[in-house]
Amino acid sequence: MTTTGGVRTFTAKGQATRQRIIEAASRLILEQGLEAATLEDIQASAHVSASQLYHYFSDKSELLMAVVDHQTEAVLGAHRPILERLDSFETLEEWRDMVVTMLEAQNCVGGCPLGSLASGLAESDALARRALADSFEQWQTLLRDGIASMQRRGELQTDVDAGQLALAVLAGVQGGLLLSQTRRDSSSVRIAIDASIAYLRTLRP
Repeated sequence: MTTTGGVRTFTAKGQATRQRIIEAASRLILEQGLEAATLEDIQASAHVSASQLYHYFSDKSELLMAVVDHQTEAVLGAHRPILERLDSFETLEEWRDMVVTMLEAQNCVGGCPLGSLASGLAESDALARRALADSFEQWQTLLRDGIASMQRRGELQTDVDAGQLALAVLAGVQGGLLLSQTRRDSSSVRIAIDASIAYLRTLRP
């Protein structure tokens, strides 16, 4: 490890080890919850010693920030390919099917990784809360830009606020994911997104 301008840099091997720790922490937090996923558990899962973990992260808070970044990229990376070309109701339905398929692939365990992190960190870690707020803002922006594209194509009325519609859709998705997580049934998120799509259809010109 070297430090340049106050920024730590790692060798390729060091980067791989650091990433392995982040992925182990992300997986355990998703499966067990924030409080149950101890540093000792993370060390064991990542196959690193305590000294190795603290070589890459000064404390659990720093590791959690890395987990937020990792999960943000994972979640938005999955949604971005569809949402960046969103311009029709057909694409919205394709996105709905992707959300449901992803949730069913994990047996509805964990719900939304960003939502799970927010529920555990929003009231205890101001820095993480702000980072997660930015993550959701990026997600909302993807939806907003897609809805604006639908407006430009004449799919939706132009006198409605695309940002507010995007926020409503995102809120519905998060609520549906939470219910699907607790019920271990993907129908909640499907119904939530279908309700959003049905409302958008009422806004056709």
